[in-house]
This record gives sequence, structure tokens and C-alpha cells, in this order.
Amino acid sequence: MNSAKLTVNLGGDEKSMDLPVLIGTEAEVALDIRNLRQQLGVIVLDPAYGNTGSCTSAITYIDGEKGILRYRGIPIEQLGEKSTFVEVSYLLINGRLPNKHELSEYSRKLTMHSLIHEDMKHFFDGYPATAHPMAILSAMVCSLSSFYPEALDATNTEVFDITATRLLSKLRTIAAFSYKKSIGQPFMYPKNELSYCANLIHMMFATPCEPYPIDDDIVKVINLLLILHADHEQNCSTSTVRLVGSGQANLFASIASGICALWGPRHGGANQEVITMLAQIRKNGDDVNKFLTLVKDRQSGVKLMGFGHRVYKNFDPRAVLIKSAADKVLSKLGRNDPLLETAKRLEEAALKDSYFVDRRLYPNVDFYSGIIYRALGFATNMFTVLFALGRLPGWIAQWKEMNEDPSTRIGRPRQVYTGNTALDYTPIDQRE
Repeated sequence: MNSAKLTVNLGGDEKSMDLPVLIGTEAEVALDIRNLRQQLGVIVLDPAYGNTGSCTSAITYIDGEKGILRYRGIPIEQLGEKSTFVEVSYLLINGRLPNKHELSEYSRKLTMHSLIHEDMKHFFDGYPATAHPMAILSAMVCSLSSFYPEALDATNTEVFDITATRLLSKLRTIAAFSYKKSIGQPFMYPKNELSYCANLIHMMFATPCEPYPIDDDIVKVINLLLILHADHEQNCSTSTVRLVGSGQANLFASIASGICALWGPRHGGANQEVITMLAQIRKNGDDVNKFLTLVKDRQSGVKLMGFGHRVYKNFDPRAVLIKSAADKVLSKLGRNDPLLETAKRLEEAALKDSYFVDRRLYPNVDFYSGIIYRALGFATNMFTVLFALGRLPGWIAQWKEMNEDPSTRIGRPRQVYTGNTALDYTPIDQRE
């Protein structure tokens, strides 16, 4: 095994140790510092964990410089074009693509577990009409654990498959019910004859008053959107699922924590922020060039949402796929939405501006997904819910991988304390 020598000098006391060098299957290099504090008495400080690997994983590979994203080794471009969300879910969770029989059986199980317990419908009554669907989603997922007590033991591997299937199927129903609650419409039950994504669309937009036709092209683009969001390595929400799960919290609780982590505007809420930004541009005169000038002025505090990425430094491969889908969907629907027109002009102006081009600030998946969801008729506060639905199989796969790893320990980051040194307690009558 390769190693690297690390030497630290603390006040003239020099200590050294050999750090094992780990090399991943894609030639990623890591220094194993697991014994650093034990041997040298020091820790590493890495705010936001930008240079820290928290685990080894065989699920997703990203090369941000080259714009590569692969699930279990398969390029996202191939999965987006040829696969379905159900098949990708099987791939992520089970480590390989299913054969025909396995895919058929997997789809059947997802169909049979799409209903939630009737008592859970009453939970929705307790939320005000103003409740954000993400708040409802996270609470309802955590509440699922009370209906399946056998799943509370995270070490019980015998119930994992059925628990994962229930989550994948029921989260879609809960998401749709959350939306119906927010707009005051009656819940629409899932229909067994519909596919996973067709069922989602039906439960979201159908009403008991009349039949709701399912558009195959819309089903296809929903499949694509969910596939593109299905996993993305050790991001904020995935790391949260792993951290919570490392304490042997059950799958329902761990996923609920991931949903809460996803909610923020810097993570899953970014596509919602894109629409808010576009609305603000229109409110201020719909001048995209003026807006971009403000973005370039750091003193203005104006931010360009939906451009650039923490990992991708060249282009976001998901954005390439989703832009093509966005063009087709907008053309098919023929919607005359002023906000979408603003988005097109903003994209065109930014891609011609050397300030953004030189900094590789290209539109990312959040920019286009928000535009598509709006064009399809989804409410803005549902965008992050749909992101959560897409990310669910990745969270489940990551939780499973962590629990099956015998080297897993409860997550417990260290810190560098910068507060007061020891102080004596001051009685209250002596305090100024």
C-alpha cells in the first residue's frame, strides 16, 4: 500500500506518521487520516468538508472538471435517454440493472404499496393551508415509521427491501396529497394501471370531476427529471442521511432528515429560487442586462441563481440533458409565460457575457428544472418536493451501503474550540 509521511512541529516537538494512500477505481487519491488524532494529537480543519472524504462509496461517480456523472458506472446521458426512474431506482439500491422479470416484479411492488394508511389522511387536516409541502413531506415520512414498527430496527436487514419499496411508492402519494392540501382540492388515489410517473401526474393534477388524460411526452420528461436528481454523491442532504443513519436511526427517520436538509435554498430549494429571481427581474422592469450588471457588482448583494455548481467546474451534464427536454416541452405546450421568456433571455445574455463564461458560470440543472416544472403547471413550492422524490432512491442506496459497511461508526465531527478559556462562575449580584 502506498503511503505519505506527515510531519507536524508543535513548539519544537516534532512528530511524524505514515498516512495510507487510498486510490479509488477512477484514480481518485485520498489520504487516510483515521488515526491522525490518535498518533499525532491533531485534527484537520476543513469547513464545509470540501476536501474531506467521509466514506467510500460504489454508488455515484462525479468528475466535476470533465462534466461526468455516472450511477453505478453507467453514464447519466445513457440513463436519461434509455432508462426509467423505476429502473434507475433499482440500479442505485441493488447495484445493477434489473432483468425483465426483476423490473416487472419491482414495478408491481411499487404499484401495490402506493396507498398510505387511511389514518394518515387525517394528519393532513392538522396543517394550515399555508403549510409548505416540504414541511408536510418530512413530517409524514417520519410518521410512516409508526405504521411499520418492524422497520424501527435499522439492523434488521430482512425488512429493508419492503421498507425501501414502501418509501419509494408512498412518498409519491404523500407528495401529491401535500400539493392537493395546499390548493384545497380533494385527494386523488393512485391508479394501479398507471406507471410510476404517470401516477404522480394523475394524483397531482386530476380531479374527481372528469377524466384526466396522461400525456406520454410529459411522463417521459418527469422520468428524466427524477433520474437526473436520483443521486449526486455526498451532498448536503445525502451526508445528512448518512450521519443520522450512522446512529442506527431507522430508514424513515433518516430519509426525513434528508428531506429537511434538502429544503434550503442553497440545496434543493435552488430551483424554486430561480423562479423567484425571474419574477424579481420582471418586477424591476424585465431588463436582464441590468440584472446581470448588478450580479457582477459584489456590493449589490444580487445573486444569479441556477448558474454554476459547487462540483462541476466546466458544465453540468444534467443541464445538457434537461435543456434539450426543456426546449421540447416548452415547444409542445406552447405556453405563453412571460417568466419563461425572461429565463430564455437571461440565459442567452449570460452565455454571451465573458464575466460568466470566464468563471464557467453556466446554467445548471436547477435553472432548467424550475422552468420545466413551472411550464408543466407545478406550484413553485412543489419544486423541492419533486427534487426530494427524485433523490429518494439515492438516499436509500446510501443508507443501505453505510449500514452494510462493517467499518461504519457513528458520525462525530471534531471541532477547533475558539471560545473562552476556563472562567469562574460570577454570582448574579456581582455581574455588571
